[in-house]
This record gives sequence, C-alpha cells and structure tokens, in this order.
Amino acid sequence: MSAKATTLQELNAVIAQKNAPAIAYFRASWAPMCTQTDAILNQLVKDCPNVIFVSIEAEESEEIVDKYEVSSVPAFVSIEGGKKTGIIVGANAPEISKMAVQLDKKTSSSTPVTTRSADDGASAAPLPLNQRLEKLVSREPVMLFMKGAPGAERCGFSRQIVSLLDQQGIKYGHFDILEDEEVRQGLKEYSKWPTYPQLYSKGKLVGGLDIVKELIEENELKDTLGAGGSDLNSRLQQLVSREPVMLFMKGAPGAERCGFSRQIVSLLDQQGIKYGHFDILEDEEVRQGLKEYSKWPTYPQLYSKGKLVGGLDIVKELAESGDLKSEMGI
Repeated sequence: MSAKATTLQELNAVIAQKNAPAIAYFRASWAPMCTQTDAILNQLVKDCPNVIFVSIEAEESEEIVDKYEVSSVPAFVSIEGGKKTGIIVGANAPEISKMAVQLDKKTSSSTPVTTRSADDGASAAPLPLNQRLEKLVSREPVMLFMKGAPGAERCGFSRQIVSLLDQQGIKYGHFDILEDEEVRQGLKEYSKWPTYPQLYSKGKLVGGLDIVKELIEENELKDTLGAGGSDLNSRLQQLVSREPVMLFMKGAPGAERCGFSRQIVSLLDQQGIKYGHFDILEDEEVRQGLKEYSKWPTYPQLYSKGKLVGGLDIVKELAESGDLKSEMGI
C-alpha cells in the first residue's frame, strides 16, 4: 500500500525514510479515471519494491501540487534526490509502469524492501509460480488478464472485452500480462488456455473474448460469474479471507491515519502476528459495506480465517489475557 501526504513536510518525511526514488500519485475521488489509476498504483507497489509510492489527494494538497506543477489528475510525478524528473498525466498504464520499473531498476542492487512481517525483518522467499498464479487469479472476485489496462488497452481483443464488461456493469480487477513475462507464459499452462485476454471468476477460468461474447448473447454472463462483479458481500467475503489474518484500518502499517489504527498495529507487532491489511479510506464501498457485513460499526476491524475477531478494545483484552493468538487459531 502506498503512503499518503497532504503537505510538503509529510511528503519529504516519507521520501527521507529511505534512500530511494519516489513516485507521487496525484488523484481526486471525483475523477472517474482515478479508479483505473488506483488499480495501476496498487499493482506497481507490489511489482516495484524499491520505489517509494506516495498517494496525494490533489484538492487537499495545494502546496505539493504547486511545487510539482500538477494541473490535472490523475498524474504520476517521479522524484529523485528531491527533484521532479518526470510526469505522466492520465491513465497511460504502459508509460506509468515503464516509469516505475526504470526507477526500481536504478536501486535494484540495494537491499530490497521486505513484505511487512511482525516477527522479523527478513524478506519472504518468492512464491513458486503456480502459487503466485493461484493468488493472482483470486485477487478479486472477477479478474481479467489482458494486454495493457482498462482505458489503455494494447490489443483489440483486450479493448473489446473491457468494453463488454463495462457495458454489463461488471466490476473486475485486472493484470497487464505484458508487464510480467513469467505470468504471461505461466498462465497459459496454468489455465490450459493459450491466448489472451483471460477472464476468471472466484479463481476459476471463464474463458476468453469469444466465450464472454457467447455468454452475453445468451444472457448468462452474470450468472456464470456468480454476480461476482456486482455483489458486494461476495467481494467482502473474499477480502476478509485474503490473508489468514486481515486488518481493516485507516491508512497502512507505518502510515496509520488514526490513533486507533496505530494502536492495533502496535499490538499486533508486539505479539509477533503476521497480517494483511486494507485501507478502508481508499474504498468507500468497502468502508460502509463492511460495517453491515460484520455488524461492527467502527474501525479498525481484525479478522482471522475470514471470521471477525473484533476491534481495538477486544484485541487489547485478548492481548492482556494472553489469549489473542489462541483466539485467532495461531
């Protein structure tokens, strides 16, 4: 997850935490195109661990906007040594990815950023390819593997399937196979489907463009997808089970945006518990929907194996009684 900043002081502090280049992502919640670039940023955070990514709400950050001469959103500004070295405006996924990859390669000889772990600082070993593919195809209830990104497709078949899914009102995650040759080749064998695009629902292959067209003509696409693209409860069920322990919070570990989230992160770290996290400030649908799903009205919320443990007070009590790990089945 990217860090956040609203002032130059905050931005400089984030960049100063490690000697690495940065990309400042300027967005606005009212801009439809930012939905696409949010997804691009989230993927780049995973793919380019040696780059600092900072998300900036343009209308709340006039000082930073003026400093880096940003006049429209979405925009991606590369920063090296405290100086602006490039800017990309719009949802041009290939160019944005190219910018990030180039910055990442500049620091590839440095110690790589590790996945956050509460019990030690060691970097986790790379997942075997099949395990990685299994996680990728299940990352969202509906996943599209394509050439390019929605709004910046790099082949006609990908452009057609994006248009069809959008017309059907189906929500989906996406992955640009042109940015990862290992995934591009490995997924063909994994799925036994030799071409792209490929559409998955709940981790299972639906098919390519022709199959999607046929399902639409027969009015069966949404049924085949299990309404996965538009069913919020299905999405929430997948989110709370994404990792064995999931924390829904305001901000991210190390960049918390409320005191309660900061306290629960500290408690989990002290207990040596590994956990995934989700910033509910980045997704208003999840923020509101999870309250009803869990029947728990406040944040943070902690889940273990898809089941709600509770909020900060519950976690405190369990930690103080020494029962936290046993309650979570750890």
